[in-house]
Amino acid sequence: MNNTTFNETNSIPFPMEQSTMGIGKQLKTRKFILSKYTIYTTTDRMYIVGSNKRETMFRILEIDLTVPEDQLNVLEDNVFFTRNEIMSILSKLEETTEGGIQKKLTVFGLLGFIRFTGCYYLITITQFSQVATIGGHNIFHIDGTEMVPISNNYKKPDKYSTEAKLMATFQGLDLTKTFYFSYTYDITNTLQTNILREKLKAVNRNDIVIPSGIHDFNEMYIWNIFLLKPIFSCIDTVYDWFQCIIHGFIDQVSIQLFSKNLYITLIARRSHHFAGARFLKRGVNNQGFVANEVETEQMVTDMLLTSFHESGPGYFDSDRYTSFVQHRGSIPLYWSQAASNLTAKPPIEINVIDPYFTPATLHFDKLFQRYGGGVVNILNLIKTKEKTPRETKLLKEFEECINYLNIFLPKDKNLIYKSWDMSRASKQDGQGVIEFLEKYAKQTVNQTGIFHNAFNFKNTKIQEGICRTNCIDCLDRTNAAQFVIGKRALGEQLKALGIIDDPFLEYDSDIVNILTELFHDLGDTIALQYGGSHLVNTMETYRKINQWSSHSRDMIESIKRFYSNSFIDSQRQDAINLFLGHYVWREGYPSLWEMNTDFYLHNDYGENGPKRSYTHWWNNYHIESSRKLIVNEIIDMNNDITLSAIKQNIHGYPGAVDNYWNEYYTPRTFTWLTELFEYSMNSTRKYHEAKKLGNEVSPFVSRKQSWLNKHLKTVLEEKEDVKILSSLDTTKENEDKTENYIDLYYSQKTIELKGSNLLNFTSKYLEDVVHSQEQLYESLNKRTIGNPTFHDIDGHIITPTTLDDDMESSHIRPWNTSTIASIPDTSLDNSWLSEGDIIDAHSDIISSRNLYQNVEVDEDFYKNMQSSISSPLSDYNSYAGSTSISVDNTDMKLYQTVTVTQY
Repeated sequence: MNNTTFNETNSIPFPMEQSTMGIGKQLKTRKFILSKYTIYTTTDRMYIVGSNKRETMFRILEIDLTVPEDQLNVLEDNVFFTRNEIMSILSKLEETTEGGIQKKLTVFGLLGFIRFTGCYYLITITQFSQVATIGGHNIFHIDGTEMVPISNNYKKPDKYSTEAKLMATFQGLDLTKTFYFSYTYDITNTLQTNILREKLKAVNRNDIVIPSGIHDFNEMYIWNIFLLKPIFSCIDTVYDWFQCIIHGFIDQVSIQLFSKNLYITLIARRSHHFAGARFLKRGVNNQGFVANEVETEQMVTDMLLTSFHESGPGYFDSDRYTSFVQHRGSIPLYWSQAASNLTAKPPIEINVIDPYFTPATLHFDKLFQRYGGGVVNILNLIKTKEKTPRETKLLKEFEECINYLNIFLPKDKNLIYKSWDMSRASKQDGQGVIEFLEKYAKQTVNQTGIFHNAFNFKNTKIQEGICRTNCIDCLDRTNAAQFVIGKRALGEQLKALGIIDDPFLEYDSDIVNILTELFHDLGDTIALQYGGSHLVNTMETYRKINQWSSHSRDMIESIKRFYSNSFIDSQRQDAINLFLGHYVWREGYPSLWEMNTDFYLHNDYGENGPKRSYTHWWNNYHIESSRKLIVNEIIDMNNDITLSAIKQNIHGYPGAVDNYWNEYYTPRTFTWLTELFEYSMNSTRKYHEAKKLGNEVSPFVSRKQSWLNKHLKTVLEEKEDVKILSSLDTTKENEDKTENYIDLYYSQKTIELKGSNLLNFTSKYLEDVVHSQEQLYESLNKRTIGNPTFHDIDGHIITPTTLDDDMESSHIRPWNTSTIASIPDTSLDNSWLSEGDIIDAHSDIISSRNLYQNVEVDEDFYKNMQSSISSPLSDYNSYAGSTSISVDNTDMKLYQTVTVTQY
């Protein structure tokens, strides 16, 4: 037996170090899964007997009660026993042990150990309920817990002792609310990660790690990682005995589709790093983790056979599984709000100005790492105009951050940033919020793609990249935006499964209504965890449905949130800090309730090796494309999945390779079919009432036939019509320019636009082209009076005459800000100006980071905003190639040249 002892005082410094390296090196003995635990005690030992669900196989975990109370000694010999053998062992212990053996408790899960000032406590799961099933693997919600003292002479602590106060604080984090676990499925990782890892096993390529650097469970979402930490040095089978739990939201619904069911599963995983209550945790810590950081995964499944495997000789080859992942999190800057003045909206303060945006570089590097090195879309929903600057303080700094980081990234990996004032849009008439979000959702889902499983790697579709959405709290506005993006992804997932042909789903249809309920419940749950109340603004608010009732509800939730933030959040924060191990009691140090701030507990100031480069701020392995990696290492090497490869590399194939049959089908568990989770889950059946349905039974048809669906379909199809315009021939030699453009309207190709709502726009667009040309001549004449020194890329002086010729070239685009919002951004193209001209024309902003303010804006809401022009300065290009890890002369030069002077 391994009898290594864990010593609290020697192993955990103060404050606790954040590193959890090594947790992925645990052995996994998956011959059977432990799901029931019976705790026995003697005078000097505690025995935990674990069994599988059918109670046919057993294992024993032993805890030494004779060691000092600040030490934990756990032993396990990794031997399996039958029922008869385990009964014989317990009988012998009863006979040979002084005082015999007492049965203490039967539980259904072990979460780890915690110590306050005295002995350790074992945290156990006593009650649970099923909330979802994924590939035959059940997901459970924790409904009851109990703390078991690891002591042979335990006495209840005095009511006013530090031990009792810490225990009460620890129990302030209610583990029976929105904590989840699974015996057989890794809920800390996405469906894509879990399936791709199994496929890699099938081709004997365990050396390929997906995601990069994350070998096993994703530590970021394991909320009981601190409780597990004392055991890692004692046994090497921790994950066989203890369950990894996540905090967030999980729900599953069924879609009735004629003779079959579709299942939508929503999983929201909260990061345990920099976790806490709303006003107490804002922005980012110095390790790159942001407040209210949540990964939301949306699975759509046509589980004809329940399992991940097809009925034939395959291995994780079912093509009925799809998923899509989004991300939300606070703006990655050092900022805060002081809630002590009892105002509903305290002022926002930027606490630390970092010219190199170091925590943001860590944050985005981690996003590249977790999401396959793909494109990172950033949707910033905070306000852009305020009488008293509040949110706009963060807007300016965040945009400078993004543009600064993009200077050095490879062009194909640039962060794609979009700023849009959602609050302002929601106050305007019409459905501007939904219209914008639908267009943005289509764009971002097309860029990242979705995950769709298949038999082999060649046919498996992989999501690469992420959409990161934020507002100030990452609650109300963010949840509405993520719903619309999830709605578009749902359409793409159903299309991939062959259920529908058009990925646009109609509002007020059964499937969208039930997805709305899912995201509403998710938003309420995340809002309660972070803000202390339900969502203040729901989808009904942004769609302007039932405005009187929704407005009164919003007011009530605002009051609840204000009360929670003012009077309750500090106690919740203390409980979180204690549970997650940010605070560890040490004699002679301040108590948790004596601290004025926990800032230093969430920031690591230890020396962790060399400093990261200020220019080459990303890890090269993190930005590697996971798709290209699989193509290069698997497909091009002719090592794709085959039946012979599966038989050769999968031990025990074709048996119960993932304990599916043993764990899912348990005849003795249920008496009636109606007790199965699949019968009780929420479903579109509740919409199937005769007065609503009529003759229509499809869940994809709107029950209201609202104008909104027709309008959105038209808007989303406009981009296809714009492609027709862009393909038109815009050059005719020896003809008047004005006549040439107007003739486009009557060209043969434009006939394709007839019947489209873009027909009226076409005339307006071409008219704007002519006006824009005239404005350009006038502007050029004014700017060159007395000093006509604007040059083209060949060094020739630009005049109105030479400009006429350039207007015919393919790289000159007409522009105008008066066109409708659905037209692509056609801001001024300066490719015909030389670098020197740009520098001369904009010398007043060269010394500021405003030089890099070239952020795409929505013209409907930012007509008064002006984008600056970015120029590829040679000295910045040479600087971007630097890979130094310290502040050298080049870094200092950039600091002095680029940063804002008041910093």
